[in-house]
Amino acid sequence: MNYFSSNFKLGILGGGQLGKMMLYETRKLDIHTKVLEASNDAPCKIACDEFILGDLLDFDAVYNFGKKVDVLTIEIENVNVDALEKLEKEGIKVYPPTIALRTIQNKAKQKLFYVDNNIPTADFSRFAYTSEIKDSINHGGLKLPFVWKSAQFGYDGQGVKVVRKIEDLENLPNVECIAEEMIPFKNELSVIVARSASGKVVTYPVVEMEFHPEANQVEYVICPARIDNDVAKKAQEVALQVSNKIQHVGLLAVEMFQTANDQILVNEVAPRPHNSGHQTIEASYTNQFEQHIRAILDLPLGSTKNKVAGIMVNLVGAEGYTGDVVYENLDEILELNGVTPHIYGKKQTRPFRKMGHVTIVNEDITKAREIAQLVKERIKVISK
Repeated sequence: MNYFSSNFKLGILGGGQLGKMMLYETRKLDIHTKVLEASNDAPCKIACDEFILGDLLDFDAVYNFGKKVDVLTIEIENVNVDALEKLEKEGIKVYPPTIALRTIQNKAKQKLFYVDNNIPTADFSRFAYTSEIKDSINHGGLKLPFVWKSAQFGYDGQGVKVVRKIEDLENLPNVECIAEEMIPFKNELSVIVARSASGKVVTYPVVEMEFHPEANQVEYVICPARIDNDVAKKAQEVALQVSNKIQHVGLLAVEMFQTANDQILVNEVAPRPHNSGHQTIEASYTNQFEQHIRAILDLPLGSTKNKVAGIMVNLVGAEGYTGDVVYENLDEILELNGVTPHIYGKKQTRPFRKMGHVTIVNEDITKAREIAQLVKERIKVISK
């Protein structure tokens, strides 16, 4: 099929920053794109060929949108899978496949999938409702502390809470959830695997992630990870195991814990471009967004090697500020060598909302980390 400067149409469910960065790549190749998104202010609106307003969880909106494209992909997991399944049956290519997306959408199903396929992961208990957890603690079935995770609709640190005492359960939504053992880990790692429609597979280098202690969001992504080669090899092997079992098409970001004794445990996965791959735009031969397009269109997969060490700093809304966004001191970080800001185009900020990211590249990873710290300290995302 001719994808370039043709009548071919690629559909993207979701209009956020991941979709916007995906559209940089479709623009380079002159691939016609349609985006479905519920917000008229979505970052994707300025870059796609056709922008359709619609609820991603509404069956009719997703189905009617999907009927008018040749290949359909996602930039967010929270979409109507029943509509995607019907589209698949009618011949529309949906990537990731619905069967994989159904597993990944629900964290409880995802964890059971790991157990069923002998993929190492932290021990957990599954609950139909959060209200059942207190009884389990009182009767000795569950021990404090643990990590509470909503089974569905959690992202960017939402739907996750460390429960150290019973009182921490108060005000949590009464939904299907899991209670996961707290892992004493050395590092949080991620490996992005790309799988093409014909089954070719490549992996990116292991990255190390540093998280904000309160927001549970990634603050820094460091590539390559500062870990032993044996640990990196083990992490890539586990990521490939997950990829092989789940049979996704496109990208799969596999987030993992490196334990105190260097075990690798899978935390969770995302079947799309991911925050842990943003540094690839400047640091890799083939960035993650181009790779996703290559994979779902069954084009040759690109090199995943680093050209240079890269660190990504997330730009999130500062605490205490809500309203029209202002990027304070952005001009100062532009004076630093190897620094590239990416502003997502969201006009309104609020505490911990992802508003952009900054990539720092340098031949010396230690130097790159020092510059990243300067960037983090200088730039502020506030409101007028």
